[in-house]
Amino acid sequence: VQLQASGGGLVQAGGSLRLSCAASRTPISVNNMGWYRQAPGKQREFVARVIRGGSTDYADSVKGRFTISRDNAKNTVYLQMNSLKPEDTGVYYCYADVITSRSWGQGTQVTVSS
Repeated sequence: VQLQASGGGLVQAGGSLRLSCAASRTPISVNNMGWYRQAPGKQREFVARVIRGGSTDYADSVKGRFTISRDNAKNTVYLQMNSLKPEDTGVYYCYADVITSRSWGQGTQVTVSS
């Protein structure tokens, strides 16, 4: 499975960004898809996930501001990020679960200026 993430960039606090991550070379259906992020000097942390049926889960720090969704036909997951804060800055990594294997994307940089 290969994952290609896009959509990162530089935005002012209060602004919005939309991340996308497309999975390719998937032999069978993709189960969970989601996002983690890693700020400089910090550990990678969970941001959001969406299961194949559509149920979602979010980190407390992003609830009400971020929305995760997916297009099963395209094996693509999206992360709409609104009301961005400087503490949202980091490299965002998407992942996809196929059976018991997890694949990761290359990461996309999100920088929120104050």
